[in-house]
Amino acid sequence: MARPDYSHIQHLLAEERSLVDAAEAHGTLAGCLCAAASHRFEDWLGEILPAGKATPVTAAALEEVYASTAGALDGPEMELELLLPSDAQPLDARAAALAEWCQGFLYGLGSGSIDDASRLSGGAGEIVRDFAEISRASVDESHGEESNENAYAELVEFVRVGAQLLYEELAGARQRVAEPQPLH
Repeated sequence: MARPDYSHIQHLLAEERSLVDAAEAHGTLAGCLCAAASHRFEDWLGEILPAGKATPVTAAALEEVYASTAGALDGPEMELELLLPSDAQPLDARAAALAEWCQGFLYGLGSGSIDDASRLSGGAGEIVRDFAEISRASVDESHGEESNENAYAELVEFVRVGAQLLYEELAGARQRVAEPQPLH
């Protein structure tokens, strides 16, 4: 499946009057998929679009994003790709989008089965706390362009792998929520 294009998704979301940009919407999706086994495409639309519905063109494009993200998270190859602006965009715009992706991811975790993601223990808790820090990231103008580009690339890879690891780590929590609860 082809990687969704950030600019195209950003444009479609703007046409739908979404209150989030493409990076935050994708982060929300990834977080929701990590936290809730039953998170459906329609649920995601409800999170990112004012009316929870989209035109057929937008719905088709977003459904591709949903399917590729769910498939990548659930696949064995750690293939998750973050929906971020291309490297041709200015670094400050890419860094801001990465921060928004992390913000969306944390929101997605919270809207799923994880009541308080900041209280997760072990490696999962560290990743969540790091994502919270990255959600406040910006470009450090005191460093050179090459240094900032390298730092950005490292953060993108950390977030990509961290999201995949959280998906694996939270499999038990997703399973418990997906199982029907007995009536008493």
